[in-house]
Amino acid sequence: MFDFTSALYLGLKHPSGSAPPWNALTLGRPAALQEPPDAVEIAAELAALQGCEAATLLPSTLHLFWDLFGVLARDNVTIYVEAPTYAIARWGVEHGASLGIGVFTFPCGDVAVLERLIGGTPGYLRRPLIVCDAVRPGSDRQPPLAQYAAVAARHGGCLVLDDTQALGIFGRGVGPAAPLGSGGGGSLRRHALSGAHIIVGASLAKAFGVPVAVLSGSRAVVRRFEKDSQTRVHASPPSQAVIHAARHALALNRRFGDGLRLRLWRRVQQFRQQIAQHRLHTMGGDFPVQSLVPVKGVDTEELHACLLERRVRTVLHLDGRAAGARLSFIFTAAQSAGCIDRAVTALAQTVRALRCRGAPTTPYLEAT
Repeated sequence: MFDFTSALYLGLKHPSGSAPPWNALTLGRPAALQEPPDAVEIAAELAALQGCEAATLLPSTLHLFWDLFGVLARDNVTIYVEAPTYAIARWGVEHGASLGIGVFTFPCGDVAVLERLIGGTPGYLRRPLIVCDAVRPGSDRQPPLAQYAAVAARHGGCLVLDDTQALGIFGRGVGPAAPLGSGGGGSLRRHALSGAHIIVGASLAKAFGVPVAVLSGSRAVVRRFEKDSQTRVHASPPSQAVIHAARHALALNRRFGDGLRLRLWRRVQQFRQQIAQHRLHTMGGDFPVQSLVPVKGVDTEELHACLLERRVRTVLHLDGRAAGARLSFIFTAAQSAGCIDRAVTALAQTVRALRCRGAPTTPYLEAT
């Protein structure tokens, strides 16, 4: 089976023998009473990697965003959330709304509408919290982070980012030797953004392969969160196993990360160039999630099923959009060039077979 469904982008794995043994998975105490061993050190390393003053660890981004907007609800704020923002951050926003924060949604990438919303909102002197994903996987339309950050700063508010997809993939100093950038610090490094008006939540579960989350930002914001957090009182902190795995991931990133990112970029370019020879195209830029542009005369769901019969596993997105289903290939640095060759061959053969069979026509135009 050729599997293109895993988001372990750098191919990092952390078997039990990769870290020193631990005496217990948990101290039996919430983080508000005592931080797990090494948690503070790992958080500080992650903050430095991302270009932030401080950071703190949480069990997941669900804990992080639910808790963050609960803390921020105590302020005089209004939330402005970009329409396509991923569900986890939106659930946090919904928690904030349940506590009385006003919430407004604006179209993806539309800075002008955002500005009008902020200026026209009753009680507009409230500080705006602009919420969005830092990266939209499988899309050619990426959020204008620098513009959002500027709007937040101009109105005395904050930009709140979910940087789960970019952490470990993007970095500083994009160039021929490092097309995704160096270091893997994520979107702030890629876009050279910094400041107390930016708050970043991210999971290490993608590129770094560790199911733990990090909240990063100014020292004042992080310390306030740690003081007022509810999950740090009522939920278990990250276990010793995941903290050790995070240490292992960061060590691997320092030694091999840039080489893995270059290998990953090459696999994505190989795929895009080879399918273009068959008049097929994807959206997603250089990012390792590539969504196939729908093909005239080919039903996307049937294409997904037929690829699976040919032992190529892809991701089928049934997200209720008017445009219908989407098919994505997810790439990792662990995949070989031969794996990509076989996937492209299977895709091209399947598309030809479905066209010849007269598969149901989808209401799309073929990309040129």
